[in-house]
Amino acid sequence: MKTFFKQTALIALAFTFVISLTSCEATRNANNKQKGAVIGATSGAVLGAILGNNIGKGGNGELGAVIGGVVGGGAGVLIGAKMDKQAQKIEQEIPGAQVERVDDGIVVTFDENSGVYFDTAKYNINPASQATLDKLANILKEYPDTNVLVVGHTDSVGADEMNMTLSKNRAQAVTNYFTQNKGLSPSRFTTNWYGETAPVADNSTAEGRAKNRRVNLAIIPNEKMKKDAQNQAGE
Repeated sequence: MKTFFKQTALIALAFTFVISLTSCEATRNANNKQKGAVIGATSGAVLGAILGNNIGKGGNGELGAVIGGVVGGGAGVLIGAKMDKQAQKIEQEIPGAQVERVDDGIVVTFDENSGVYFDTAKYNINPASQATLDKLANILKEYPDTNVLVVGHTDSVGADEMNMTLSKNRAQAVTNYFTQNKGLSPSRFTTNWYGETAPVADNSTAEGRAKNRRVNLAIIPNEKMKKDAQNQAGE
């Protein structure tokens, strides 16, 4: 399985998106480490990985404000190295997931074919999905200096309002599993949902709809990791 490294341009608005994408093995992470030294402003590429090229109109708050800015300089290099190791660990432990190293963060995407899935119109965490989330919970415990965004999406089948509620319930079910069943701190998690408003594939095909029925997890450095890296880099 491969981790995708995104080379990005920053646009001076709340949301930006990825302008190019290259594919490399997770262990080939020099580009991400170097990128941390030169990229500033907001983590628009993380939003692009979650929302595709769309700006969703749903949810319970602005994701850009939660993600915050990308750390540059020597601190960015140190953070990049830590996030590279965490991304590689996720790849190794959860081979079905799509793992992307984007700016300072890691975006993990689960759809119907990748380890966390839901029955039609349901939002309960089934046993197969529990096994995958258990593995990810252990990794999150191993790397405590990160925060996690959980974002739910649906395809376009059904009423808009129903899909918005369904994506909300699925995202919250994942968050609740981590915090209530696995003992992770609720303060690390932000939950959002976009219904059918942020597709990443064509809803007119069965394959595209399957890709749009997804849950994204964006793992980002918290303030402690950023401060520690800045102190270590002497910045």
